[in-house]
Amino acid sequence: MKRVVLESVLVAALGVLIAFGANALSPHGLKLERDYFPGDNRPLAALTNPATNTVGATQAQTHSAADHLREKGLNPVDSEKAEQLFRDPGFEQNQIIFIDARNDEHYQEGHIPGAFQLDRFHPENYLGEVLPACMGARQVVVYCNGGECEDSEFAALLLRDSAHIPAEKLLVYAGGIAEWKARGLPVETGARRSGQMSAPKK
Repeated sequence: MKRVVLESVLVAALGVLIAFGANALSPHGLKLERDYFPGDNRPLAALTNPATNTVGATQAQTHSAADHLREKGLNPVDSEKAEQLFRDPGFEQNQIIFIDARNDEHYQEGHIPGAFQLDRFHPENYLGEVLPACMGARQVVVYCNGGECEDSEFAALLLRDSAHIPAEKLLVYAGGIAEWKARGLPVETGARRSGQMSAPKK
């Protein structure tokens, strides 16, 4: 019996060592010393529910999410404002930029045309391109999936608190790509400025 227990402990310890080693060697490994959830007392998910993934979200839910973002010192925008900024001439001149806070897989499946990517779990892979764009822009709109997704909130906090992007020019589009698609707005697939557009759903 003792031998079985000892072997089990050794196998478990070996598994942990292999897992940590693989994480350290992987270019997508998590940085174990990083706080991935800074200042998160009340998550956005606690104030919303899956219904917020649709355009038909209730006014109370929208207000709760917006209030939560304001409590964090962030500026929420709704779908109408996000579309207005997208169609503003300043967007074509990079005075207004959009930042998609999702991972590679979701970004490539479809993002707001011209949006930069900033996966908050691996910011070091994106900040070299994102920060100069943020510095030169007069408004920066950060979004993710919408609904219960909190990546846009944390990416905006990262830009504000760690990269020192002025809070007044940071906007969070809480409805995210889900509301964007539901409104039949254009979606780009693949890399940024790929020109590959997916047909809007009718």
